Amino acid sequence: MTLTPNFRLGPSPLALAIFEASLKRCEARPDFLDVFYENFLASSPEVAEKFAGTDFARQKEALRASFHHLLLVARNPKQGPDPYLGEIAVRHGAGHLAIGAHLYDLWLDSLLETVRACDPESSQEVETAWEEVMMVGIHYLCTNYEGRHGR
Repeated sequence: MTLTPNFRLGPSPLALAIFEASLKRCEARPDFLDVFYENFLASSPEVAEKFAGTDFARQKEALRASFHHLLLVARNPKQGPDPYLGEIAVRHGAGHLAIGAHLYDLWLDSLLETVRACDPESSQEVETAWEEVMMVGIHYLCTNYEGRHGR
C-alpha cells in the first residue's frame, strides 16, 4: 500500500474515526497485543533479538498507551508529537535501542496483519486508516533517530 500522508495535517477526520473504531474492536479481544507480538517477533530474527529479556506485560501496556497517544497526536498535529513521543524517540534512537527504519516496516506489517486477524470489520479502508495514524509516529521516530532530543 503506497500512501503519501501530509504529516503536517495528519490523517483525515474520517481516517481517524475509522482507526478509533477499529482500535476499539481490536482492544475488545483480550489477545490482541499477544497476537501482535507473536507476529512481530516472528517477522525477523533481529526483532526477536531486540526483544530478548523484555517484560511483555509492561511492553504491551506501553504499546496500548502509544496507540492512544498517536490518536491524540494525529487529531492535533499543530501541537506536534513531542509531548507524547519525545521520550520514545530517545529510547528508540541510535544512542539507545537503535530501532532503524527497516524495523518499523516490519512493525507496521505485523500490526496490519494483526488488525486483519483481530478486527472483524477489517478492510482495506481500515488498514489504510491504521497505516495513516501509525505513520505519524513512525515518521517522527525515524526523523529523530539520530537524536534531535539528544542521546
